[in-house]
Amino acid sequence: MNNSLLHLKSYLQLSNRLTRTGLLVVFSFFSLPFIADTAHAQTRAAMQKRAAMQKRLQAAKQSQKQWTPPPIRLPEAVIEKPKGQILSVKEIDRDTTARKNVTDAAGAIDSILESEWSEAGVSAGEELTDEQFVRRVYLDLGGRIPRLDEVKAFLSKSSQQKRLDLVDDLLTSPDYVSHFYNFWADILRLKERPDKNTLVFEPYMDWVKQSIAENTPYDKWVFSMLTADGKIWDNPATGYQLRDRGMALPYIDNTVRVFLGTQIGCAQCHDHPFDKWTQKQFYELAALTSGTRDRVFAGKGGGGMSSMMGMGMQAQAGNARQLAKDLNEARKKREVSTATVQFLRLNTTSVNFRPTPLKLPHDYQYDNGAPNQKVDPAVLWGKIPEQHKNSDGRTQFAAWLTAPDNRQFARAIANRMWKKMFGVGVVEPVDDFQDGNIPASEKLLEHLTDEMLRLNFDIREFIRIVAATKAWQSRAIIYEPTASEPFLFTAPALKRMSAEQLWDSTLTLVANNEWAFQRPSAEDVKKVAAVDLGTTNMEEFVSIWKDYNSELGRGGYTKKIRDVAGYKDQLLVRSSELPLQTLPLSHFLMQFGIGDRDSIQSSSEGATVPQVLTMFNGWTTHTMLERGSVIYDNVAKQKTSKGAVDTIFLSILGRRPTVTELGLSRREIETSAQSPAAGCGNLIWALLNTREFMFIQ
Repeated sequence: MNNSLLHLKSYLQLSNRLTRTGLLVVFSFFSLPFIADTAHAQTRAAMQKRAAMQKRLQAAKQSQKQWTPPPIRLPEAVIEKPKGQILSVKEIDRDTTARKNVTDAAGAIDSILESEWSEAGVSAGEELTDEQFVRRVYLDLGGRIPRLDEVKAFLSKSSQQKRLDLVDDLLTSPDYVSHFYNFWADILRLKERPDKNTLVFEPYMDWVKQSIAENTPYDKWVFSMLTADGKIWDNPATGYQLRDRGMALPYIDNTVRVFLGTQIGCAQCHDHPFDKWTQKQFYELAALTSGTRDRVFAGKGGGGMSSMMGMGMQAQAGNARQLAKDLNEARKKREVSTATVQFLRLNTTSVNFRPTPLKLPHDYQYDNGAPNQKVDPAVLWGKIPEQHKNSDGRTQFAAWLTAPDNRQFARAIANRMWKKMFGVGVVEPVDDFQDGNIPASEKLLEHLTDEMLRLNFDIREFIRIVAATKAWQSRAIIYEPTASEPFLFTAPALKRMSAEQLWDSTLTLVANNEWAFQRPSAEDVKKVAAVDLGTTNMEEFVSIWKDYNSELGRGGYTKKIRDVAGYKDQLLVRSSELPLQTLPLSHFLMQFGIGDRDSIQSSSEGATVPQVLTMFNGWTTHTMLERGSVIYDNVAKQKTSKGAVDTIFLSILGRRPTVTELGLSRREIETSAQSPAAGCGNLIWALLNTREFMFIQ
């Protein structure tokens, strides 16, 4: 064959007088042996490959006959779909007029943005496809990726209103409540035991969740938190004041930062170096709320009883004094634990207000006051609403802060919710409004403020409008915080899922019921924690404490969840329902940057090596490949490799594979992996580790 080709080459060199046709004839004649041999080799290889495939298929069929399904190890409560209503959520107005109001309001926002884009010479963002939209809206409003049936249902619809319909469905779902609870938990620093010993915050945490479900107007919600009285299980809103109990100055600093978007903390020790606030102004504002007390019973053998008697608890004071004395003596003898004494303190904790003067610090250095001088209460700007001028200082502060004519209150929450949807605030950071921090768009910011006021602080309706804008329904772009030009919101900023979104999205691929366990309500806590201090003796008290500890103690609480939704070392419930303080540092949520809830908005989306290792070889893929998991069962139903690939892509990425992706995936399943099942597992693992899964486009 090689000699023939050499002869052909020589012949061509010597026969330049032959015509092109003649050359082709000669080439064909001398090349026939080569072509025939090549064709024969290719045919032989194809036959060998086909034979290997047939052998492989026969082996697979044989093993299938012998194969028995693995046992179901996932909890039954997680596998079964939820029965009955998960959570009652207030319905939304879906009539034609309401829908038109939404689209009109969204159009007004788009008009402002388009005008500014035109002035800046930039183009609008690329519109989301339906596949991109369904994933974005589930993540941003529901905190998780959509399920397979949810993706298919949305993509199959042809209605022009289907995007508005889906937004409304999500805003009235338990997913919305869970996701926005997580959002506020990071801001309000919600944790089960904020002081580790005395306080029990489950009633407050459940109240926050219920307030979101009921769509309580934001101004009324905040006013309730700032003025609530009583025990935490009788009035859960008291949790906000208890979060900084006994710390009048940090309380006012945190409150102004959260609800007014202004940082005045520097003025606690000296005049603010970068803003207009003085130390005296800080103390004047703090003087309005300095009389807030939590009526904690403390002291040995009766200390603090005068406080109880002074607050209308005379009937309980005598018995409580004896109970405290007995408990302290028993603790010294090690007959009861310190935690038992702390349980008494929990039962004597009750928020109330009594006007209390506040003095300037002993080292005050400015000319407008003197050390230890009493300060007159005053607000930072504006005035206290007329109807509350005769109220106590705490109520005056709350009324001033939440008043409709206090535009900064509306401006701060409008900017915060805009950032929630777009990933970037009109003012950044969202809690640092000051004269030198110029908004990206003054016109947009004031329009959003007007909208918040027009909606009477209906946060959910505000989100509904933003989700209907063309700008929000555009493909995400990269935001550079250090860029010289302002971010003009041609589309939301590209961002990684939060730790909670990642957890809940992964759980969606595993659990049919991620609500197998929910946090206890205020009533649930009261049943096991409330003690009648007027009649209960020590023996009865200790018995109540033991019951409480088995229900809500660190070990008992976790065991309760594990009995229902535990799998290996994981608790398969929504992130909003997990007891964060009992989770180890190695937990998925901790590794991916969930906030510690000790400081305001302490969550992180930074990348770390443990995150990579967790996604590569952590609980996620292993749990999904358990029989009974959502994605396992959905893939197992498929009759072809194409069906399996489509199912995996739609489940994880919310879209169908491209032609190239389909070919590569089918090759992995049909020929490359040890078995089709292993190939499907490899594909699931690969997609979970893509940037497309981790980021919100």
